[in-house]
Amino acid sequence: MTRFDDIRLLRVNYLRGPNIWTYRPVLEVWLDLGELEEFPSNKIDGFTTRLTALLPALIEHHCGVGERGGFIQRLEEGTWSGHVLEHVVIELLNLAGMPTGFGQTRSTSRHGVYRMVFRARDEQVARAALAEGHKLLMASINNDPFGASDVQAAVDAVRAKLDACYLGPSTASIVGAAADRGIPHIRLNDGNLVQLGYGATQRRIWTAETDYTSAIAESIASDKELTKSLLQSCGVPVPEGQVVADAEEAWEAAQDIGLPVAVKPSDANHGRGVSLELHTRDEVMAAFAVAEPEGSDVMVERFVPGSEHRLLVVGGRVVAAARGEVITVTGDGRQSVAQLIDSQLNSDPRRGVEEEFPLDFIDLPNDAKLQLELKRQQLDGESVPAAGRVVTIQRNGNLGTDCTDLVHPEVAYAAVLAARTVGLDIAGIDLVARDISRPLQAQGGAIVEVNAGPGLLMHLKPGVGSPRPVGRAICDHLFPDSDEEGSAPGRIPIVGVAGSHNTAALARLVAWLVSLGGQHTGLACRDGLFLERRRIDSRDSANFEAGHRLLVNSTVQAVVIETSAEAILLDGLPYDRCKVGIVTDLEGADRLGQFDITESDQMVKVLRTQVDVVLAEGTAVLNAADPRVAGMAPLCDGDVILYSTDPHADSLSSHQREGGKAVLVRQDRVVLATGSSESFLPGLGRLTVWRATHAGIELESLLAAVAAGWAMGIPFNLIGAGAQAFEADLGTALSSLQLSQGHLPIEAAPTVPQQLA
Repeated sequence: MTRFDDIRLLRVNYLRGPNIWTYRPVLEVWLDLGELEEFPSNKIDGFTTRLTALLPALIEHHCGVGERGGFIQRLEEGTWSGHVLEHVVIELLNLAGMPTGFGQTRSTSRHGVYRMVFRARDEQVARAALAEGHKLLMASINNDPFGASDVQAAVDAVRAKLDACYLGPSTASIVGAAADRGIPHIRLNDGNLVQLGYGATQRRIWTAETDYTSAIAESIASDKELTKSLLQSCGVPVPEGQVVADAEEAWEAAQDIGLPVAVKPSDANHGRGVSLELHTRDEVMAAFAVAEPEGSDVMVERFVPGSEHRLLVVGGRVVAAARGEVITVTGDGRQSVAQLIDSQLNSDPRRGVEEEFPLDFIDLPNDAKLQLELKRQQLDGESVPAAGRVVTIQRNGNLGTDCTDLVHPEVAYAAVLAARTVGLDIAGIDLVARDISRPLQAQGGAIVEVNAGPGLLMHLKPGVGSPRPVGRAICDHLFPDSDEEGSAPGRIPIVGVAGSHNTAALARLVAWLVSLGGQHTGLACRDGLFLERRRIDSRDSANFEAGHRLLVNSTVQAVVIETSAEAILLDGLPYDRCKVGIVTDLEGADRLGQFDITESDQMVKVLRTQVDVVLAEGTAVLNAADPRVAGMAPLCDGDVILYSTDPHADSLSSHQREGGKAVLVRQDRVVLATGSSESFLPGLGRLTVWRATHAGIELESLLAAVAAGWAMGIPFNLIGAGAQAFEADLGTALSSLQLSQGHLPIEAAPTVPQQLA
């Protein structure tokens, strides 16, 4: 059998924003198949059989055929290894728990070299899947030893990277809910700090904490004694108790309160160090030893009989509830307690150590609370319970049963009052009650804890019952539906400028007009990065990073972002959608050889990205002088405004005949047209005079800027007056700003931090 050299990975590039392939982030890989270019899948003996034996779920891949088994059909007919690698990587991602279905593989102008892309929510996870998929594919091609255990090892490697790098399930549920509502997001660190929305509309989350969550409220919630005092003063039922300094004092407090009691840390979470239903001195003193390492103080409380419950309060209402169960094992007369835990509990697929599992793995050797519980039953891990004996393993922390629909209104009211009293917008309310469908007072129930930053997994993946859309509840809390017509939650007006001819000056003029409309405006273009008229970075800023710096700035109400064709090919656009997308020309192909682009017709696929991302309520502004640019109009989800210095341009004429909007020139004046109806732009006189004083900006750019201002809803007279007052020369504009505000030269100003938050 012929042995083939490895497929060479020439270049791996993560496209973080909308790109030439899709709206979403992808990993783009340039592949050199080498000699495999001459050997499609049907010419490699036994390849399809070996590959499908390793990855049987490939039968589910539709591929271009469009039905189940489509990819297998392509394998049998003969397809090239780059395409096969695409599907192998996608399947590994599916198996690892990051499902995706998008991928494409396309040939380039170089023999045997392909561009392969696949959907990649996280760059590091995608790179891990690529590396493992590459190994698996070459082993299948060359008939190397590679079995089910190797496939599992590959999946485990991808899953480990997923666990280390991707958002936790609680954060991911909120981000997913935001995406469903069309709210953009930006991940701000390697953990779970995420910005929802852009600019001045943004909100920030960190798991189930938000920027509405008060630090004072968090401090109160972490102090259980203070929390109880505040709740009691508001009439919320709580168990009486006190803070104790040592084990002897704990026993004295237990006697004062009345047995049985609970002993817990004063500021720990997730049930750590909590011991319940303690009846004897030895039990209380041992429980103190378990609780003390988990918090700064130890509390002794009246034991409240009943089941543990967790109610999730979001924005003043209960959105989910879960009930805990006492966890037990049953002896068989043969197995030890440790063996019974493994066989009866840890074997449950819902249990695990990672955050994605709804139930925790029970670690007897390292669980002092469990060891104490066993000791109370005169047992330890090596004990062998008699057949039929029920052994209690855990009394609390097992919140696996959804009971949202059973919560009594009075119980919900008490939970909401508790959250409000502490001051938390999102809170996990722990309470104990025999029956959650009855008021607490009537059954001697009580609220025992108020938790900031509560876990959501018990509600997203309950062991028993229906999942609850808690991510959506938190998203709706942060972004309530707006009464303002056309107002999109979490969005600010974004004007995107794509092209190469005079685009920096065009972007500056558009930003000037938008700022005159009363919005604090950010600008990223080739001339630098600007907040209003102040340049804070003089470097070329027509790129992804500069655009993101504006979108994370909480003071910015609108942005204008120029993006070069090279930046689109390297990173994608820095935003997911825009209100206005401008395409000026298709020049610059001669500088993009590294992307296999050599002629202007290929630029259509690159710059159409700017049109693809225009919102349904937005507008594409296109240069009618180039029929290929004007031909992008059908790609726009929103409105279209064409512009041209030639009022007789074919694209312009046909667009107007269909009732479309246009900006053109007649009688040396700027004209606004809607269908056959035309009017001069007020506030701007003869263009001959205007051009004499605005040598830094071309007439085509003026028309594009006027069209953008029109699309932004800026009054016509303000557009005209603004265009007249615009200082086209950047040096003059900066100098006049410094003089008017008494500043030192802007380039001598202190360095501004990269992130303008």
